[in-house]
Amino acid sequence: MVPTDEQASVVDAVKAGGPLKVKAYAGAGKTSTLRLAAEARGRARGLYLAFNKDIANEAAQKFPQNTRCRTVHSLAYSATPPELTRKLKNPVEPPHQLALRYGLAKLRLPTTIGKDLELSASKVARIVMDGAARFCRSAQAEPLAWHIPVESIVKEEEAEHLRDSLLPYVKRLWGEYLDPASPSAIVHDVYVKRWERSRPRIGADFILFDEAQDADGLMLSVLRAQQSQVIYVGDPYQQIYEWRGAVNAMEHIRAPECALTESFRFGPAIAQLASRVLRLMDEETPVRGQDHVESRILHDSTPGQDRFDAILCRKNATVLTHLAQGIGRGDRVAVRANVDELRAFADGAEQLMRGQRIGYPATLALFETWEEVQEYAESFAGRDLKPLVTLIDNEGVDYLRLILTRVSPEDEADYIVSTVHRAKGLEWERVQLAGDFKFKTGDDGELTMAPEEMRLLYVAMTRAKRLLDVSEIRRDLYTMFREAGV
Repeated sequence: MVPTDEQASVVDAVKAGGPLKVKAYAGAGKTSTLRLAAEARGRARGLYLAFNKDIANEAAQKFPQNTRCRTVHSLAYSATPPELTRKLKNPVEPPHQLALRYGLAKLRLPTTIGKDLELSASKVARIVMDGAARFCRSAQAEPLAWHIPVESIVKEEEAEHLRDSLLPYVKRLWGEYLDPASPSAIVHDVYVKRWERSRPRIGADFILFDEAQDADGLMLSVLRAQQSQVIYVGDPYQQIYEWRGAVNAMEHIRAPECALTESFRFGPAIAQLASRVLRLMDEETPVRGQDHVESRILHDSTPGQDRFDAILCRKNATVLTHLAQGIGRGDRVAVRANVDELRAFADGAEQLMRGQRIGYPATLALFETWEEVQEYAESFAGRDLKPLVTLIDNEGVDYLRLILTRVSPEDEADYIVSTVHRAKGLEWERVQLAGDFKFKTGDDGELTMAPEEMRLLYVAMTRAKRLLDVSEIRRDLYTMFREAGV
């Protein structure tokens, strides 16, 4: 291949040695660029690091022989004693059993919206487990109170007290994870954390760290300690995993920077729209599309008539709505979402109809009755839930469970309905954006979005290659652009 000027600059910077950041926009040919860089290093020992096994395996088919392609987890696993890794096969302890064993009780916490948040003992145990999980993805040597997640609506003083009271249990659980004699099952992040604490030395002259914007504190800690040349590659505007502990290495790493701003995925129309979102995030350098690719933006579409390869949603509840609508039309629909949470929505709705409080999923956890959910769905804030609430009211909870059994395999489906998180790294010819992207009114009265919501929108837009349908968010989207002057 003939490299672009931007790609050639990256290769020259890698050859020069020293740490490097490569800001690569969506579809900007980063894999081919990194392959050229690896080839340019000649006999130097290289390591390409990916988060996903499939991506690492695919890269192994493309990179030269001087570069191994691995996942972070595979490096850590090979350095972990078998008496610990065999705990991966132990039966997982359900939260209610952990609550019983630790003596955890249900709690009631005041919130900023006037309703108390009721946590069952199982939910409290789940918070302890989540606290241990967040610690595993951090750079800290031991669990700290801030690793423990508490719903943002809980009053801050109560949240701090809860974290302090649960911290000893998180430390106890972490100790059980590391004890080979303990029956506690572990997840893969546990041995990765143990590996990080061992201060490992990676045998490579240069390390290509892909999707660096999704790195957590743990991996940054490992890479900063290496004597190898480290090349961090990623797009800071595709950082959408804060809830997993991602810290956006592209902002935290101090190193010379190169950029890949030319996307090979789509044409000028989609590039221009994505660039307007970038400007909302104070990025002055636009993403450039391919002039020979005919892409277009669709502002009006008819459900069931205009055909798409993927419908991208912000929330699982919206995935359910589009799945139900598609099944109702006789479509073969595949789903990329947390199916367990989709089933939990049906279970939660049924419990609320019986007058029972629930702790999961979070979408329903604040309501005491189904009537409250119905009232909320009629409000502006709850409008995203309205189609799903209407579906349940008209067809019943069992129908919702039924359609989840009617999901088609992706290779047999007419189209895919996905959350944006599950669509990251993928691309389709024709993409429709669902109407659940979260706009808000700013302090100045103008329509805007939180930074994390803008990044989610940018990721969703840049999955499309030839057709992007924004009809469901058109009014709010262009109002936001106009009021922001972009």
